Amino acid sequence: MRQINFGLIFGFGLITVFFTLENTTATTVHVLPGMDYTLPLAGLLLLVAGLGAASAWFFAAWTGMLNNVERFSQASEVEAQQVRIQELETDLNRYRSTVETQLGLLPATTVSSSAGADDSSDAT
Repeated sequence: MRQINFGLIFGFGLITVFFTLENTTATTVHVLPGMDYTLPLAGLLLLVAGLGAASAWFFAAWTGMLNNVERFSQASEVEAQQVRIQELETDLNRYRSTVETQLGLLPATTVSSSAGADDSSDAT
């Protein structure tokens, strides 16, 4: 992969050099009324490409910062949800132990009465 990247960078650099050598004619740029600049065409295009690259980098940095801020706010929400889940699990365990304790206190009459009915049918 490094060879491909090197080849692409070398190719674009070589094309830029050939383009610069072929386009040395002066070009006048009217920025604002009364502000005129005369630059070689290749220099002007390289300057504009540099400004475009810098603005793309700035936009990517700004977007990345906004994504980090959004991720940070979502992380605090997730943390609050995790705390709520822990509280609910604690409540569930407490209710489960309470129900198990209450079930242990119930009389076991239903089991003995059904066993007695089965014994009487077997005797016949």
